[in-house]
Amino acid sequence: MSTRSNILITGASSGLGAGMARLFAARGRNLALCARRTDKLDALKAELEQAHPGITVLVKPLDVNHYDQVFDVFRAFRTELGSLDRIIVNAGMGKGQPLGTGYFHANRQTAETNFVAALAQCEAAMEIFRAQNNGHLVVISSMSAVRGMRKNINTYAATKAGVASLAEGLRMEMIGKPITVSTLYPGYIRSEINEKVEKAPFMVDTETGCKALVRAIEKEPAKAYVPSWPWAPLGFAMKVLPLSLVQKMT
Repeated sequence: MSTRSNILITGASSGLGAGMARLFAARGRNLALCARRTDKLDALKAELEQAHPGITVLVKPLDVNHYDQVFDVFRAFRTELGSLDRIIVNAGMGKGQPLGTGYFHANRQTAETNFVAALAQCEAAMEIFRAQNNGHLVVISSMSAVRGMRKNINTYAATKAGVASLAEGLRMEMIGKPITVSTLYPGYIRSEINEKVEKAPFMVDTETGCKALVRAIEKEPAKAYVPSWPWAPLGFAMKVLPLSLVQKMT
């Protein structure tokens, strides 16, 4: 496992993206951070450069649903840093309502952001990695991807299963090549995407969750449940139990 010096993170203005950026900065990595909210990105850049003056922090505005912009921003970051060693596909959203209740617009928005925009990010990342013949692609999925989920997270879970499958196909294609693909399945980690969720099993705070994510990413695994306890055994159980029991668990 090589040290990844230049790391790009999408959805980096808050939540897990910003949390991971802080931890990678503390490890001396250069960062390419993008998100829609430039005010938060600029504040994060200033914070990181003050705390870690030896690193480079680049920021650019990016709405991942503007697919051409994804390619432009990734290419620009690579040009400015000279290379991109790791790209973390983190941007996403959690809107959703039960199917058939009149909220197709919200479910569609989540589907486009979490899958089609993630596809664009993976395409842009792999274009760079193929040219470099090196790189580490990290796709942030979710524990909800392990089985189909009901009600408000039905569409969200389906998109996260989709990106996990996309990553696995890429991983198969890259066997024996110097490009690594990792899929992370976070459990309940407090962030903006779930700030209105009052009760969730085994919820951890943002800092604890981000530390677990970064530890897992640095190992460059094929896949990892994060935090590993209790989500690794729960993930196994969710795969094999009848849907009626999974329903009670979720």
